[in-house]
Amino acid sequence: MNKIIQEEEFRFIESGEGQPLIILHGLMGGLSNFKDVLDYFPKRGYQIIIPELPVYSLPILNTSVKSLSEFLYKFIQHRGLKDVILLGNSLGGHVGLLFTKNYPKLVKGLVLTGSSGLYENNMGDGYPKRGDYAYIKQKSEAVFYDPKIATKEIVDEVFETVNDRNKLVRTLALAKSAIRHNMANELPKMYTPTAIIWGKQDSVTPPNVAEEFNTLLPDSNLYWIDKCGHAPMMEHPKEFNTTLQQWLETRKF
Repeated sequence: MNKIIQEEEFRFIESGEGQPLIILHGLMGGLSNFKDVLDYFPKRGYQIIIPELPVYSLPILNTSVKSLSEFLYKFIQHRGLKDVILLGNSLGGHVGLLFTKNYPKLVKGLVLTGSSGLYENNMGDGYPKRGDYAYIKQKSEAVFYDPKIATKEIVDEVFETVNDRNKLVRTLALAKSAIRHNMANELPKMYTPTAIIWGKQDSVTPPNVAEEFNTLLPDSNLYWIDKCGHAPMMEHPKEFNTTLQQWLETRKF
Protein backbone atom coordinates (compact mmCIF):
# COMPACT_ATOMS: atom_id res chain seq x y z
CA MET A 1 0.00 0.00 0.00
CA ASN A 2 1.06 3.59 -0.59
CA LYS A 3 2.34 5.68 2.26
CA ILE A 4 -0.31 7.55 4.28
CA ILE A 5 -0.02 11.32 3.85
CA GLN A 6 -0.85 13.56 6.81
CA GLU A 7 -1.94 17.17 6.17
CA GLU A 8 -3.54 19.11 9.03
CA GLU A 9 -6.34 16.87 10.39
CA PHE A 10 -6.44 14.71 7.24
CA ARG A 11 -4.80 11.34 6.63
CA PHE A 12 -5.07 9.89 3.15
CA ILE A 13 -3.50 7.81 0.41
CA GLU A 14 -3.11 9.24 -3.07
CA SER A 15 -1.90 7.84 -6.38
CA GLY A 16 -1.95 8.91 -10.03
CA GLU A 17 -2.98 12.05 -11.89
CA GLY A 18 -6.12 12.95 -13.83
CA GLN A 19 -9.82 12.63 -13.00
CA PRO A 20 -10.15 12.57 -9.17
CA LEU A 21 -11.80 9.41 -7.84
CA ILE A 22 -12.30 9.53 -4.06
CA ILE A 23 -12.79 6.23 -2.26
CA LEU A 24 -14.86 6.09 0.94
CA HIS A 25 -14.29 3.06 3.16
CA GLY A 26 -16.89 1.38 5.35
CA LEU A 27 -17.33 1.23 9.10
CA MET A 28 -15.15 -1.86 9.57
CA GLY A 29 -13.20 -1.36 6.36
CA GLY A 30 -9.68 0.01 6.22
CA LEU A 31 -7.87 1.74 3.38
CA SER A 32 -6.30 -1.59 2.35
CA ASN A 33 -9.73 -2.92 1.26
CA PHE A 34 -9.25 -0.94 -1.95
CA LYS A 35 -5.70 -2.05 -2.74
CA ASP A 36 -6.62 -3.42 -6.19
CA VAL A 37 -8.56 -0.29 -7.18
CA LEU A 38 -5.53 1.76 -6.09
CA ASP A 39 -3.23 -0.41 -8.25
CA TYR A 40 -5.49 -0.37 -11.32
CA PHE A 41 -6.92 3.09 -11.95
CA PRO A 42 -3.89 5.42 -11.65
CA LYS A 43 -2.50 3.67 -14.78
CA ARG A 44 -5.70 4.64 -16.59
CA GLY A 45 -5.82 8.39 -16.09
CA TYR A 46 -7.36 8.61 -12.62
CA GLN A 47 -6.13 10.27 -9.46
CA ILE A 48 -7.17 7.88 -6.67
CA ILE A 49 -7.56 9.45 -3.22
CA ILE A 50 -8.56 7.45 -0.15
CA PRO A 51 -9.16 9.63 2.92
CA GLU A 52 -9.25 8.01 6.33
CA LEU A 53 -12.71 8.83 7.69
CA PRO A 54 -12.66 9.90 11.37
CA VAL A 55 -14.93 7.03 12.41
CA TYR A 56 -13.33 6.73 15.88
CA SER A 57 -12.22 10.28 16.55
CA LEU A 58 -15.32 12.45 16.27
CA PRO A 59 -16.93 13.57 19.55
CA ILE A 60 -19.43 10.88 20.49
CA LEU A 61 -22.46 13.20 20.17
CA ASN A 62 -21.25 14.16 16.71
CA THR A 63 -20.58 10.64 15.42
CA SER A 64 -22.98 10.39 12.49
CA VAL A 65 -23.20 9.90 8.72
CA LYS A 66 -23.81 13.66 8.41
CA SER A 67 -20.59 14.50 10.31
CA LEU A 68 -18.57 12.18 8.07
CA SER A 69 -20.14 13.83 5.01
CA GLU A 70 -19.13 17.28 6.34
CA PHE A 71 -15.61 15.95 7.01
CA LEU A 72 -15.48 14.87 3.35
CA TYR A 73 -16.53 18.39 2.29
CA LYS A 74 -13.69 19.89 4.35
CA PHE A 75 -11.24 17.39 2.86
CA ILE A 76 -12.30 18.18 -0.73
CA GLN A 77 -11.99 21.92 -0.02
CA HIS A 78 -8.57 21.37 1.58
CA ARG A 79 -7.33 19.49 -1.51
CA GLY A 80 -8.95 22.00 -3.91
CA LEU A 81 -10.81 19.29 -5.81
CA LYS A 82 -13.86 19.59 -8.03
CA ASP A 83 -15.86 17.35 -10.39
CA VAL A 84 -14.97 14.34 -8.25
CA ILE A 85 -16.22 10.79 -8.65
CA LEU A 86 -17.07 9.18 -5.29
CA LEU A 87 -16.79 5.43 -4.75
CA GLY A 88 -18.22 4.19 -1.46
CA ASN A 89 -18.53 0.75 0.11
CA SER A 90 -21.01 0.06 2.92
CA LEU A 91 -21.13 3.10 5.25
CA GLY A 92 -18.79 4.88 2.79
CA GLY A 93 -21.51 4.61 0.14
CA HIS A 94 -23.97 6.23 2.53
CA VAL A 95 -21.52 9.08 3.21
CA GLY A 96 -21.09 9.48 -0.56
CA LEU A 97 -24.87 9.61 -1.10
CA LEU A 98 -25.43 12.24 1.58
CA PHE A 99 -22.49 14.32 0.32
CA THR A 100 -23.82 14.14 -3.26
CA LYS A 101 -27.27 15.22 -2.11
CA ASN A 102 -25.84 18.22 -0.24
CA TYR A 103 -23.11 19.20 -2.73
CA PRO A 104 -24.29 17.98 -6.16
CA LYS A 105 -22.15 20.53 -8.05
CA LEU A 106 -18.95 18.99 -6.65
CA VAL A 107 -19.79 15.43 -7.72
CA LYS A 108 -19.53 14.23 -11.32
CA GLY A 109 -20.37 10.58 -10.63
CA LEU A 110 -21.16 8.22 -7.77
CA VAL A 111 -20.34 4.52 -7.37
CA LEU A 112 -22.14 2.47 -4.71
CA THR A 113 -21.10 -1.01 -3.67
CA GLY A 114 -22.81 -2.74 -0.73
CA SER A 115 -23.97 0.72 0.36
CA SER A 116 -26.09 1.52 3.36
CA GLY A 117 -28.63 4.32 3.04
CA LEU A 118 -31.73 2.21 2.56
CA TYR A 119 -31.22 -0.93 4.62
CA GLU A 120 -28.47 -3.04 6.15
CA ASN A 121 -28.03 -5.98 8.51
CA ASN A 122 -25.37 -4.78 10.93
CA MET A 123 -23.34 -6.68 13.49
CA GLY A 124 -25.08 -4.87 16.33
CA ASP A 125 -27.29 -7.80 17.23
CA GLY A 126 -24.26 -9.79 18.34
CA TYR A 127 -22.16 -7.27 20.25
CA PRO A 128 -22.86 -8.78 23.69
CA LYS A 129 -20.65 -11.65 22.54
CA ARG A 130 -17.86 -9.30 21.64
CA GLY A 131 -15.25 -11.13 23.73
CA ASP A 132 -15.86 -14.32 21.76
CA TYR A 133 -13.24 -14.54 18.98
CA ALA A 134 -14.91 -17.49 17.23
CA TYR A 135 -18.17 -15.55 17.02
CA ILE A 136 -16.46 -12.44 15.60
CA LYS A 137 -14.66 -14.69 13.09
CA GLN A 138 -17.98 -16.20 12.00
CA LYS A 139 -19.56 -12.72 11.69
CA SER A 140 -16.58 -11.43 9.69
CA GLU A 141 -16.68 -14.42 7.34
CA ALA A 142 -20.41 -13.90 6.72
CA VAL A 143 -19.60 -10.55 5.08
CA PHE A 144 -18.03 -12.46 2.16
CA TYR A 145 -19.30 -15.18 -0.18
CA ASP A 146 -15.95 -16.95 0.24
CA PRO A 147 -15.18 -17.00 4.00
CA LYS A 148 -11.44 -17.35 3.26
CA ILE A 149 -11.40 -13.66 2.25
CA ALA A 150 -11.82 -12.90 5.98
CA THR A 151 -8.12 -13.36 6.76
CA LYS A 152 -6.82 -13.52 10.31
CA GLU A 153 -5.70 -9.90 9.88
CA ILE A 154 -9.28 -8.79 9.04
CA VAL A 155 -10.83 -10.81 11.89
CA ASP A 156 -8.22 -9.51 14.36
CA GLU A 157 -9.03 -5.93 13.34
CA VAL A 158 -12.78 -6.41 13.87
CA PHE A 159 -12.15 -8.21 17.17
CA GLU A 160 -9.91 -5.36 18.37
CA THR A 161 -12.55 -2.79 17.33
CA VAL A 162 -15.46 -4.42 19.14
CA ASN A 163 -13.37 -4.97 22.29
CA ASP A 164 -12.23 -1.34 22.44
CA ARG A 165 -14.96 0.50 24.30
CA ASN A 166 -14.25 3.84 22.59
CA LYS A 167 -14.43 2.23 19.13
CA LEU A 168 -17.44 0.10 19.98
CA VAL A 169 -19.52 3.06 21.20
CA ARG A 170 -18.74 4.98 18.00
CA THR A 171 -19.37 1.95 15.79
CA LEU A 172 -22.82 1.53 17.34
CA ALA A 173 -23.52 5.27 17.11
CA LEU A 174 -22.69 5.24 13.39
CA ALA A 175 -24.71 2.07 12.76
CA LYS A 176 -27.72 3.71 14.44
CA SER A 177 -27.15 6.96 12.54
CA ALA A 178 -27.09 5.02 9.25
CA ILE A 179 -30.42 3.35 10.07
CA ARG A 180 -31.97 6.67 11.13
CA HIS A 181 -30.75 8.46 8.02
CA ASN A 182 -32.74 6.47 5.46
CA MET A 183 -32.49 8.20 2.08
CA ALA A 184 -35.44 6.62 0.22
CA ASN A 185 -37.30 9.96 -0.06
CA GLU A 186 -34.21 11.88 -1.20
CA LEU A 187 -32.88 9.53 -3.89
CA PRO A 188 -35.47 10.37 -6.61
CA LYS A 189 -34.26 14.01 -6.53
CA MET A 190 -30.60 13.05 -7.06
CA TYR A 191 -29.63 13.20 -10.75
CA THR A 192 -25.93 12.43 -10.41
CA PRO A 193 -24.93 9.50 -12.68
CA THR A 194 -24.55 6.47 -10.41
CA ALA A 195 -23.06 3.00 -10.87
CA ILE A 196 -24.39 0.34 -8.48
CA ILE A 197 -21.96 -2.60 -8.34
CA TRP A 198 -23.31 -5.31 -6.06
CA GLY A 199 -22.50 -8.80 -4.85
CA LYS A 200 -25.30 -11.22 -5.74
CA GLN A 201 -24.85 -12.98 -2.40
CA ASP A 202 -24.48 -9.87 -0.21
CA SER A 203 -26.04 -10.73 3.15
CA VAL A 204 -25.40 -7.33 4.79
CA THR A 205 -27.12 -5.21 2.13
CA PRO A 206 -29.06 -7.90 0.22
CA PRO A 207 -29.63 -7.76 -3.57
CA ASN A 208 -33.10 -6.21 -3.23
CA VAL A 209 -31.37 -3.14 -1.72
CA ALA A 210 -29.37 -2.69 -4.94
CA GLU A 211 -32.57 -3.05 -6.95
CA GLU A 212 -34.27 -0.41 -4.79
CA PHE A 213 -31.34 1.99 -5.24
CA ASN A 214 -31.58 1.42 -8.99
CA THR A 215 -35.34 2.06 -9.00
CA LEU A 216 -35.17 5.22 -6.86
CA LEU A 217 -32.13 6.90 -8.43
CA PRO A 218 -33.07 8.68 -11.70
CA ASP A 219 -29.76 8.05 -13.51
CA SER A 220 -28.26 4.74 -12.38
CA ASN A 221 -26.85 1.51 -13.83
CA LEU A 222 -26.89 -1.72 -11.84
CA TYR A 223 -24.16 -4.36 -12.24
CA TRP A 224 -24.09 -7.74 -10.47
CA ILE A 225 -21.02 -9.71 -9.43
CA ASP A 226 -21.78 -13.38 -8.80
CA LYS A 227 -20.41 -15.52 -5.97
CA CYS A 228 -19.78 -12.29 -4.13
CA GLY A 229 -20.74 -10.81 -0.77
CA HIS A 230 -20.62 -7.30 0.71
CA ALA A 231 -17.21 -6.14 -0.60
CA PRO A 232 -16.93 -6.84 -4.36
CA MET A 233 -13.71 -4.80 -4.70
CA MET A 234 -12.02 -7.25 -2.27
CA GLU A 235 -13.67 -10.49 -3.33
CA HIS A 236 -13.60 -10.08 -7.12
CA PRO A 237 -11.19 -7.18 -7.71
CA LYS A 238 -10.59 -7.84 -11.44
CA GLU A 239 -14.30 -8.01 -12.27
CA PHE A 240 -15.01 -5.02 -10.06
CA ASN A 241 -12.32 -2.90 -11.74
CA THR A 242 -13.38 -3.92 -15.26
CA THR A 243 -17.04 -3.19 -14.51
CA LEU A 244 -16.19 0.19 -13.01
CA GLN A 245 -13.87 1.09 -15.89
CA GLN A 246 -16.55 0.20 -18.48
CA TRP A 247 -19.10 2.38 -16.69
CA LEU A 248 -16.64 5.29 -16.44
CA GLU A 249 -15.85 4.99 -20.16
CA THR A 250 -19.52 4.72 -21.14
CA ARG A 251 -20.23 7.88 -19.15
CA LYS A 252 -17.12 9.53 -20.64
CA PHE A 253 -15.65 10.39 -17.23
